[in-house]
Amino acid sequence: MGGQVTTEAGGVYDLGYHVVWCPKYRRPVLTGPVRDRLEELLCAKCAEHDWRVVALEIEPDHVHLFVKAHPKHPPSYIANQLKGFTSHELRGEFGHLRSRLPTLWSRSYFVATVGAVSAETVRRYIDTQNERPWRKGATR
Repeated sequence: MGGQVTTEAGGVYDLGYHVVWCPKYRRPVLTGPVRDRLEELLCAKCAEHDWRVVALEIEPDHVHLFVKAHPKHPPSYIANQLKGFTSHELRGEFGHLRSRLPTLWSRSYFVATVGAVSAETVRRYIDTQNERPWRKGATR
C-alpha cells in the first residue's frame, strides 16, 4: 500500500477526493481578497471536519481541491459543506458577489476518488494549474 493510511479502532483507510467546482456562469470572481478569503474559509471548514487538504488551487473561475477524508463523509457531503459554507460567508462579506450573481456557486461539481498510486499525480496537477502554457499571464 502506498501513501499515508489512517488507522482507527474499526479499520484502516486512505480516501482522497479531487473536487472541482465553479462560480455560477463560470464568472471570474475568485480573485484578490475574495480568493484569499475563500482559501481561509476552505481550510477552516476542512479543519473543522478533520479533512486534510493535500492541495488547493483557486483559479478566477474554478476551484480545485484534493482532500483526504474519513469514510463516514461521502464526497457529496464534502462538496456540499464546502460550497454552502463558503457561499454564505463570501456573499455576506463581499457585496459585489450578491449583486452580480443569483448564487455564488453553480449547482454542479466534479469529484473523483484518488487512489494511493495516483495521489501524487493529482497533487502535482493541481499545484501546476497556473503554470500551463495557455494560462501564462492570467491574473489571479
